[in-house]
Amino acid sequence: MTDTATLAGLGDPATLADVLRLAGSAGFDRVQDQIRRTGGCSDPIHLHGSTVTRDRTTGQILHRYDTDNEPGGRLRIACGNRRASRCPSCAWTYAGDTYHLIRAGLVGDPAKGTPETIREHPRVFATLTAPSFGPVHNRPGTRPCRCGTRHGEDALELGTPLDHDTYDYAGAVLWNNHASELWRYFTIYLRREIARRVGLTQKAAHEQSRVAFGKVAEYQKRGAVHFHAVIRFDGPDGPDSPPPDWATLNVLTDSIRAAAARVAVDVPPAGDQPARLLRWGTQLDVQPIGAFGHGEEITEAAVASYVAKYATKAAETTGTVDRRIGNKEALVLLGVPDHPRRLIEACLDLNALYPDRKLRDWAHMLGFRGHFSTKSRRYSTTLGALRQTRADYRAAQQREALGLSDPDDTEATTFTLAHWTYAGHGHTPGESWLAANIRREIQLNRDTACEELPALLDLEGAAT
Repeated sequence: MTDTATLAGLGDPATLADVLRLAGSAGFDRVQDQIRRTGGCSDPIHLHGSTVTRDRTTGQILHRYDTDNEPGGRLRIACGNRRASRCPSCAWTYAGDTYHLIRAGLVGDPAKGTPETIREHPRVFATLTAPSFGPVHNRPGTRPCRCGTRHGEDALELGTPLDHDTYDYAGAVLWNNHASELWRYFTIYLRREIARRVGLTQKAAHEQSRVAFGKVAEYQKRGAVHFHAVIRFDGPDGPDSPPPDWATLNVLTDSIRAAAARVAVDVPPAGDQPARLLRWGTQLDVQPIGAFGHGEEITEAAVASYVAKYATKAAETTGTVDRRIGNKEALVLLGVPDHPRRLIEACLDLNALYPDRKLRDWAHMLGFRGHFSTKSRRYSTTLGALRQTRADYRAAQQREALGLSDPDDTEATTFTLAHWTYAGHGHTPGESWLAANIRREIQLNRDTACEELPALLDLEGAAT
């Protein structure tokens, strides 16, 4: 392969030299195989160790694997980072898992522990936003921005303040920092509002119904976090039981709006900073989710895809960086744009005033310190369960290839002992180039398969 994409990055002499070294090494094929097995992971974890599979009865060794036989004496496994900016390969897997997690809570999936009758439960897609911290450049429909300009979709000034000197940078990062607490109080008030609207005590309402949710955090261009959430009514036994007759879509929608309006988090005064009362913004959007796509604006597939898309993104979408920043001087070296730079500087300045909020540690996240995707316990399956299913599938493939029995089988005659230690992470320059090309190849194959799938389905339908 000698196309431009394949040769990209080889202008660097160090990378070219390492690629030639790697290609000429005795273990090149195995290194390439390891990188391919990680999906072209950008920063793989290196392990050193061994596994031994023995017969339970005789103790005979049936299979042995030792990293001493691998190039460099180590095995590479995927890093698992959810950030697309850090590892596109692992982020793609994370997005896929998030999609199936959200989708299972919308359409049901018995294999993942959620019945298909879940589609009949009232559910909405809600977006809760931050308040205004000052006017910013935007695209208000067909009207020009307040600055008098009609900005294009990709205009760099979108989301930046009209006046940096009057913009409340301290309020913006403190709001981000407390966003998870705002969400926690929202879920508490939501249950109270539901009970009040149907004339029940909170205990009685809880005995008759449950509220489940799955949410993801997203950064707006101005650097403020907002949450997208699937919120669903269930019965007393969770998704396995139907909600009561009073648990209607209107009750859920009205309760969400009332709960969001009630939430307030107090931030005490500190130094030159006044006391603040943090609330949700007025731009609250609540839309019902259509079950079967009969002309509804919001469908199950669209919601699952939307949430999965933003599960792999973080503050770097606003122009900041995806790792911690030690001081303000680093911002200049990293070339951080003016608006996110001021937000980061606000975090660093406020750190001493609010030491318990750890604003310095989360400055690169513009103050936000919560999880990007969360769910209630009974919403659907878990990311851990999805990963374990994938790992079990691959392990079963390996055992079948080796002719070994399943160790979980009660009649299994084998057992496996494993010992692993951490041996580092990352790639050499030449391995990074190889991983990037493997990742592009895998992505191209996926894109091609997606393009060909509709045609294959049409052929299958015609044949039947």
